[in-house]
Amino acid sequence: MTNRPQIFGQLLIGTTALQEDVLEVAFNEQRTTGRRLGETLVFLGAITPDDVARALAVQLGLEHAPSPLDPSRAALKTVSPELARAHSALPLSLTRKSLQIAMADPLDLAAVEDMRFQTGRRIETAVASVDAVRDAIDLHYGGDLDELVAALPADLKTGPNKPAMSLDEVTRAAPVFRLVDSLIGRAIDDGASDIHVEETGGEVRVRYRVDGVLRQMLDLPAEARPAILSRLKVTAGMDISVKCRAQDGGIDFAHGDRSLSLRVSTLPVNKGERAVVRILDPEAAPRSLHALGFSTPDLAVVTRLLEGGEGVILVAGPTGSGKSTTIFAALSQLDRETRNIVTIEDPVEYRLPGANQIQVDPRAGLGFGEALRAILRQDPDVVMIGEIRDRETAEIAMAAAITGHLVLSTIHTTDAPGAVARLINMGVPPFLIAGGLAGVIAQRLVRRPCQLCRGAGCDVCGDGHKGRTGVFQVLALTDPLRDAISREEPSSRLRSLAVEAGMGSLGADARRAVAERLTTPHEIKRLIQSEGGAATPCASCGVGVPMGALACPGCGRQRARVCTCGRILERAWRYCPWCVRPSSAA
Repeated sequence: MTNRPQIFGQLLIGTTALQEDVLEVAFNEQRTTGRRLGETLVFLGAITPDDVARALAVQLGLEHAPSPLDPSRAALKTVSPELARAHSALPLSLTRKSLQIAMADPLDLAAVEDMRFQTGRRIETAVASVDAVRDAIDLHYGGDLDELVAALPADLKTGPNKPAMSLDEVTRAAPVFRLVDSLIGRAIDDGASDIHVEETGGEVRVRYRVDGVLRQMLDLPAEARPAILSRLKVTAGMDISVKCRAQDGGIDFAHGDRSLSLRVSTLPVNKGERAVVRILDPEAAPRSLHALGFSTPDLAVVTRLLEGGEGVILVAGPTGSGKSTTIFAALSQLDRETRNIVTIEDPVEYRLPGANQIQVDPRAGLGFGEALRAILRQDPDVVMIGEIRDRETAEIAMAAAITGHLVLSTIHTTDAPGAVARLINMGVPPFLIAGGLAGVIAQRLVRRPCQLCRGAGCDVCGDGHKGRTGVFQVLALTDPLRDAISREEPSSRLRSLAVEAGMGSLGADARRAVAERLTTPHEIKRLIQSEGGAATPCASCGVGVPMGALACPGCGRQRARVCTCGRILERAWRYCPWCVRPSSAA
């Protein structure tokens, strides 16, 4: 058994351009990962799947079927789609007494016997790559997920009265492999950001999150759940024997000409487990801020903050609001040739050429705080922190900004002024916030109308929406705001000063997006309703008056005294402190 990989490796050298030193690297990699030699070499990019199939055919003395596979119609009719998918075997050609099939694993004698029994013919096998067989089955039999579920054989559908599947069975079972790969591939094609596999009592529900909305794709038989979850866990490097605690892992997934990263998270639930797969495309880093949907004035403010070259710029919003995309769009606009740009992330979502990207690992003692302290000794110009999670990270970030660094990070708050309150609640000294914070960008994502059907609904979009755009609220700190933060003035005062400094609201920017036909009134309804806390009813007409507004938008009743120079005057002031005019002139 120990000589077989070496013999196969020599065959690959004889049939491909593979070099001895690359083969040795693959042997070392194989000992670590446990992958087959051919899979390891394909993963390293040294050979193609067709090269592996060709060498295997030589080793076994069988015919090689190169991709793309071209089966005859008569041969396809002899084998059911369920059987072809169950064994990853494609019928190629047919005679009166024999049937030639293409298989990635020609030593699967059970598959050969099943084919012989169903067709009543002698089976002749040809070796093809896994991808070639899979693509041909999808092309000629159709790739419907319901059919893939139906193809799961009974011995893989483990139930309470059946023994749990072994690790080897889970990783090598063709039906499970095909179904999981198809679920992931379909999610990528649909533009999904997450895949949810969750138990709902009798069945297992699979949902995709597309443009921020969860959509149900299919229901799996309840007895098939252990097999599907085990396949995900094994591929992500988790322990399938551990079911009573949460686990996290990752998968490098090739889809067409794209190489994606999948973050897999499992969680125990009542009578089972659930899994969520986050789909990340490291090569899809945004090119600039312009494409994100900023208004012209807000884009100018953000650009000015970035060009300032120092201070902390925070991007605020709930989970899934596109904060990381905005951060990387900002980094993409910076000069990475003459600046030392370092990022600290968990996980690394986008690849940024020219930047030094660090993956945090708390288990190894490299959290955000530890990594940030180490980075500041590496002469950075720009530091990106994936998220401000605690007081330690926030204080180090603010201190770094005061000493002349540009720091970008994200924080979970509902709006821009709320970021200041969040930092204070973390325990960051107000004087440090006032000195280090340069600005805050609060944002939400709203769906765009489909450009093909103009929102009417079509086969491409389904419900009239395709893609998303951002809605923003930009706050640039001014001297009055810094003074108010240092004095620990209440949030209402900070909001009032922020509005005076030119900050708009998320609702106002949402209405701007509708006017520019970037989104629809239905999409911004939630944002407009959430503005209720930032508005008070007018005493005359009851219309909501935005925080900091000078007059009611419904009846025009003035809410505050305004000097002729345009500044708001407080009730106790006898003179305007800016132009020194008597307040009676207001």
